[in-house]
Amino acid sequence: MEIEIKQPVAAKKEMCLEKHGDVRVDHYFWLNDREDSEVIEYLQQENAYNDRMTAHTASFRDRLFEEMKGRIKEDDASVPYKLNGYWYITKYEKGKDYPIYTRRKGVLEAPEEILFDCNVEAEGYSYYRMVGLNVSPDNTLIAFGVDTVSRRKYTIRVKNLVTGEVYPETIETTTGSSTWAADSKTLFYTRKNEETLRCDTIYRHTLGTDAQEDVTVFHETDDTYSTFVYKTKSKKYIVIGSGSTLTTEYRILKADDPLGDFTIFLPRERGHEYSIAHYEDHFYILTNCDKAINFKLMKTPEMQTAKVHWEEVIPHREDVLLEDVDIFSEYLVVSERRNGLNEVNIKKWDGTADYYLPFDSETYTAYVAANPDFDTQILRYSYNSLTTPNSVIDFDMVTKDKTIQKEQEVLGGTFAKENYVSERVWATAADGTKVPVSLVYKKGMQKDGSHPLLQYAYGSYGSTIDPYFSSVRLSLLDRGFIYAIAHIRGGEYLGRSWYEDGKMLNKKNTFTDFIDCSQFLIAEKYTSASHLYAMGGSAGGLLMGVVINMAPELYNGVVAAVPFVDVVTTMLDESIPLTTGEYDEWGNPNQKEYYEYMKSYSPYDNITEQYYPNLLVTTGLHDSQVQYWEPAKWVAKLRAYNKGENVVLLHTNMDTGHGGASGRFEALKEVAEEYAFLLDLEGIND
Repeated sequence: MEIEIKQPVAAKKEMCLEKHGDVRVDHYFWLNDREDSEVIEYLQQENAYNDRMTAHTASFRDRLFEEMKGRIKEDDASVPYKLNGYWYITKYEKGKDYPIYTRRKGVLEAPEEILFDCNVEAEGYSYYRMVGLNVSPDNTLIAFGVDTVSRRKYTIRVKNLVTGEVYPETIETTTGSSTWAADSKTLFYTRKNEETLRCDTIYRHTLGTDAQEDVTVFHETDDTYSTFVYKTKSKKYIVIGSGSTLTTEYRILKADDPLGDFTIFLPRERGHEYSIAHYEDHFYILTNCDKAINFKLMKTPEMQTAKVHWEEVIPHREDVLLEDVDIFSEYLVVSERRNGLNEVNIKKWDGTADYYLPFDSETYTAYVAANPDFDTQILRYSYNSLTTPNSVIDFDMVTKDKTIQKEQEVLGGTFAKENYVSERVWATAADGTKVPVSLVYKKGMQKDGSHPLLQYAYGSYGSTIDPYFSSVRLSLLDRGFIYAIAHIRGGEYLGRSWYEDGKMLNKKNTFTDFIDCSQFLIAEKYTSASHLYAMGGSAGGLLMGVVINMAPELYNGVVAAVPFVDVVTTMLDESIPLTTGEYDEWGNPNQKEYYEYMKSYSPYDNITEQYYPNLLVTTGLHDSQVQYWEPAKWVAKLRAYNKGENVVLLHTNMDTGHGGASGRFEALKEVAEEYAFLLDLEGIND
């Protein structure tokens, strides 16, 4: 006799939320207290239900995990890069989850120095993440940040690389990153607000002193801005940046004068975004001023930073997004995006060379990698595509010769790139806009509508999801899945206007683009509604929440990871991280127009009695970006309204936050869980 597995039912406790004369009744508001034992008990019940409902896939999940892990070279190492006389290498050892940071002095054959073995450092922690490794100019000290909770609140420490001693001073609640002044004694860093976790203050720390005595050098009073600090590649300036979604401002200080006062480079003007780099006696400014929506490059003498002194270096172009610049002693390297594709333009300062790196595919990703060495003619970049593993390439900007320093190995013996096909197609949105979709699948696939297809997208903050290679994804492709990346509005795939058309009061374009791409893929017989799946995380989880409210009949299953689904309530709560700094992305609901627009699409507020697709929702109890209670409330309400028999599952990782598990292999277990859910819906279990 089969025993019925009963799904958890969250208690309903009426909470009335009023704004602009509008009252929303939230029966699950009580779930927002992680210190409440009733909340923890409910989350544990959901986890137990998820475990029981997926118990039949447990062995398959394990096989998927081992399969994914088996493709990864366990004893791996990064391509060495040179900085200030040392070669730096990050390596992994077989059977270990965490990186080992090393360096060698002068030549690669020199004795290895181990900076940190994070496998040792992580002992005793269920979560461990080290960031912001930053070696002092004299090469004797290293600053680093550590988070052992997964709320992105890092503690900065300093280690003496000569003696091995980790100094006693601790700097709490930071971003983990820091910047040394030229004296190798003074450290600048960003501290987060204890409550909102907004990066709001830059401090100066003097080595050997108590962090409580650190000096505030800049405090950002506007709660829609966050601030950060770094050093120019020329090593001449310490730079404090402060920015919101639409506006930036910088302050500069000579690195050899750490006790001096920072001066404003150019005062903030709403809507003006700019960034600065330093070369010889000039600053170079990437800016969208004067309606340069896709940005242009200007320069100005270092002592004359006012706009009146700016000279144009690269003009604004309607069809090219200027994304970044990298400065070398002899060359200027420009990262651009044209028709959605990455391009790298190399220019010699003396004007004798101006050319592009050659790329010849429509579904590739290429980007300038870490190039910390200023005095070199070698440009390091990375290249991959949906069918081609990642390569790290050193390009000689004088001879134009390229050397592949490393090509990602896909172990297991079953992968050959010629067995897969990638393409880019264009769906037509309801308003006539052409929306690109990148696809990859096993060669020989017939377009008859019978194939399972996983459609992924993000679509917010101008963040572009390029078509990239994934060895993990092979576990779907080799079982007959098609994988699609929908380059919907809200990202910058087709330039800055592509972002502007998918934010604020244009946000619904993001959601309808995704749905229109789904309908296109069905109409073109890549798949059918009974075999179509969707996936997104964070703001992409918001996307999932909206599309299953708007068009649930299009999808057989959906995976929503750490989803931002209670938009109105969250954006009205200024005490949590994902709020004031987001107003220029979503709008400020304290203004009635934005409140009503948000409410019209907010997934939690628009759940109705209808048939929802199968759903797997994942979150982390300590998530600082999207609080766990959003997906928990969403699932509870979906259960109450779902008319069908499709499963709605919630898995809360009680140890982690927004980024999931910290170990490289532990993270694969989360992917295996998601893939097992999708494959099980297709009846595939081997």
